[in-house]
Amino acid sequence: MNLRNDLLKASKKHFEAHIEKHRINIENMLNNTVGVGDHPDVMDSIEKELEVMSVYADKLEMLDYFDISLNDKKLLNG
Repeated sequence: MNLRNDLLKASKKHFEAHIEKHRINIENMLNNTVGVGDHPDVMDSIEKELEVMSVYADKLEMLDYFDISLNDKKLLNG
């Protein structure tokens, strides 16, 4: 057991899950007319979802600065 890698893997999954959650919210607004009624300013709502996604995408990208093994692959940008 490698606690360091476990923590980094858990962070990666956490960030990916949040990105997916907010992507689905946008898809719902784009494809569901009921969702549009709940958000009178659809463009503003989509922009807010994109902002949250970008925060998690940035955090996910920052994991590249750590030498971690995920699914037998070594990740290291640098």
